[in-house]
Amino acid sequence: MPRLFIALPVPEDISEELASLQSGVPDARWVPLENLHVTLCFAGEVQGGTMRDLEEELSDIAGPRFPVAIAGVEQFSTGKQPRALVATVERSDRLDWLQQKVSTVARNCGIEVERRKFRPHVTLARFPNNAETGHHIAQFMASFSTFRAGPWIADHFALYSSRAGANGRLYTEEAAYDLTF
Repeated sequence: MPRLFIALPVPEDISEELASLQSGVPDARWVPLENLHVTLCFAGEVQGGTMRDLEEELSDIAGPRFPVAIAGVEQFSTGKQPRALVATVERSDRLDWLQQKVSTVARNCGIEVERRKFRPHVTLARFPNNAETGHHIAQFMASFSTFRAGPWIADHFALYSSRAGANGRLYTEEAAYDLTF
């Protein structure tokens, strides 16, 4: 059973800019460039019938294209344990609208969606439990706090599946949905 999520893909040129940030932190598992995205909704493990319903319902979303930009970096952690390094995505009314729309569609398909606050970001690295990062995260944060990339025009969003692979997660675009006006 695949794990599904709905996201904005990050264009190749922006991914290459983000790749310049991916070094200097021990124990960081850097996300491959082809896996960089802005998650709008994480659906988790979904049965085949529900997946087909979700694919169909997402196609009913009609929205405008809009600019997306990266502004700075952030650390996600649980207590003192680092979980991820991310590039922060600037909030916008259109991005928030799309995130709310895809989450509502997922809920209407019977998917239990987390209700935590939407913090748009691109995950750059994840950390295993008990990662030894020392002062390196603080140095990373200080070095890249003013990093900027984009904007790019989000002209579509996609439904992705995620499966375990030998070198981390493998993401497959299952369906793409154009933003057309």
